Amino acid sequence: MNRNFVDLWDISPEEGWNILQDTLSIKRGLDKSMYLQGKNIALYFTKPSTRTRVSFEVAINQLGGSAIFLHEESLQVSRGEDLKDTARTLSRYLDGIVIRTYSHKKLEEFALHSTIPVINALTDMSHPCQVLSDVFTLYETFQEDINNIKIAYVGDGNNVCNTWLVAAGLFGLKLFVSTPEGYEPSSYYYQAGEDLCKLTGGYIYITPNPTEAVKDADVVYTDVWVSMNQNRSEERLVALTPYQVNRDLLSHAKKDVKVMHCLPARKGEEITEEVFEGHKEFIFTQAENRLHTQKALLKFLFTQR
Repeated sequence: MNRNFVDLWDISPEEGWNILQDTLSIKRGLDKSMYLQGKNIALYFTKPSTRTRVSFEVAINQLGGSAIFLHEESLQVSRGEDLKDTARTLSRYLDGIVIRTYSHKKLEEFALHSTIPVINALTDMSHPCQVLSDVFTLYETFQEDINNIKIAYVGDGNNVCNTWLVAAGLFGLKLFVSTPEGYEPSSYYYQAGEDLCKLTGGYIYITPNPTEAVKDADVVYTDVWVSMNQNRSEERLVALTPYQVNRDLLSHAKKDVKVMHCLPARKGEEITEEVFEGHKEFIFTQAENRLHTQKALLKFLFTQR
C-alpha cells in the first residue's frame, strides 16, 4: 500500500517528528543513504516554480533517483485525456510523482487512481511540503522550545495559512492567525487543525487584529497577498494593507523576532523591503530547508513499503 502526501494530516504526529529528526540528520550530513536508488520520480507541474521544482529535482538526484519534469501542457491531458487515465498510465512507468497544480480536487482525483506515492507540491488549498519544511526551520532554531513559542501568521488566509492550521495541530504549536474579514482560511482546515490540537496540546487563535496576533510573537510569518491565478483586485489590496509586515507591526513582537516568508515575496505589499532585508538570512535558510526536508519526506514515503 503506497503512502501519499496530499495534505499534512496524511502523516501522524509521531511520523511528523521523525521526519523533522531525519531532516536534521540529512542536513548535518549524518545520513547520506541513497533511498531512491534506481527509482524514477516525475514532477508534474501546471504552475510555475523556482524553489519547489529545483529543491525536489536536486533532492531526488542526491538520493540516487532520477527526476523527470513533466509540464502539463506537454501531456495528453492538456488535449482532453481523462486525468484518471493519465494517473493510471504514469503509475505503470514511475515509482512516484510530485504534483504542483491549481485545483486540490484535481490532485485528489489523480491520487485516487494512482498506484504510486503522490506528493502535493502545492494546490489552491494546501502546501504541505512548504509548511513541513517551515516547521523544521523552527525546530532547528528553537529545538525543545518549539512548542512554547508564539507563531503569528499575518495576511491572506491562503493555502499556506490553511496548512499552518494543520501544522499547529500536528506538532502541538501555538499559532495566532490574523486575516481581514472575508479573507479567512478554510474552515475545513481550521477544524482539522483544532481536532489535532486536542491530541497534541496545540493552540490556534484567529483574530482580525494583526497587532493582537503579533504581540510578543517569537515568529512572524507572511505570504503574498495575491496567489497565482487569483484576481489582483484593488479591493483585495486595500483589505490587506493593514496586515503588511513592517517595522511598526514588528515593534509589537519580541525584539529578537524571526520573520518568515515562503517566497516569492512582493516587497512593498505583504512585507517591506526593509524588513525583508533585515531578516533575509533566516528567510533564505527557510528556503534552503525545503531541500533537506523533502529528502526526509522522500525517505519516509519510499522506505515505508
